[in-house]
Amino acid sequence: MTKKITLRKLKEFIIEKLILLCGLASIFFVMLIFIFLLKEGLALFKTVKVSNFLLGKSWYPISEPPELGILPLILGSLLVTFGAAIISVPIGVACAVYIAEIAPGKVKEVLKAGIELLAAIPSVVLGFIGMVTLVPWVKKVFNLPTGLTALSGSIMLAFMAMPTIVSIAEDALYSVPRSYKEGAFALGATHWQTIWRLLLPAASSGILAAVMLGIGRVIGETMAVMMITGNSAVIPQTFLAPVRTLTATIAAEMGETVVGSEHYFALFAIGIVLFIISFVINVTADLFLHRKPK
Repeated sequence: MTKKITLRKLKEFIIEKLILLCGLASIFFVMLIFIFLLKEGLALFKTVKVSNFLLGKSWYPISEPPELGILPLILGSLLVTFGAAIISVPIGVACAVYIAEIAPGKVKEVLKAGIELLAAIPSVVLGFIGMVTLVPWVKKVFNLPTGLTALSGSIMLAFMAMPTIVSIAEDALYSVPRSYKEGAFALGATHWQTIWRLLLPAASSGILAAVMLGIGRVIGETMAVMMITGNSAVIPQTFLAPVRTLTATIAAEMGETVVGSEHYFALFAIGIVLFIISFVINVTADLFLHRKPK
């Protein structure tokens, strides 16, 4: 009996240390990536001012001299992300509420399987589908010279963000104690009143975390936006204009740049900006997720 207990403790000790090692390794690799980005990206600022880089309105990296202002790229990324959030957040939260509280058992299983399947579709496939179907539709409906616009990117990215939002928001709704709902019904509240006034406020931290992680998924997307947003590095005026995002710029130009050039360092500097944005979004989502309800 003593040997079995000792062996069990030994297994638990080994498993705990392996989990700790995996966690430390993840942190270590993220730090290495960030250090590498800093090493290559900060070299740009020996010749280019940070303010000119972040607030410059022209991105012409192969001109003479090169113009390396990424403000159009930042605004393009934010515009597409904002549009995707407007579409995906209400639909995603509504889907999560329906799956968690309204849908019958069989319908719930089908919907959850469909959402997981949507999350598994590669972004390049969604981008191709958007080029074939969504882009011509946007061009026809709005009578535009091209359908490769920020609106097309926003719609497609909304579909990519919704699985994350639905899954995490649904888990947040499930985590609300059942006694809350039973107490509301006992006081005479309707099902809708219980959902609107009790379940959603009680699960608000998890829902906000779902929204933030969905936005993080959108702002880091590359292939889909590169294929259907037009790749025009100009400051966008409307959703119906072509834009270029930070991620699409790196993907489109990294293979053509000369190693060690200003253009090369500028792309790594864009990577630093993206890393910081993604880090802030994920930290914010984590803070919301672990916030104690009042």
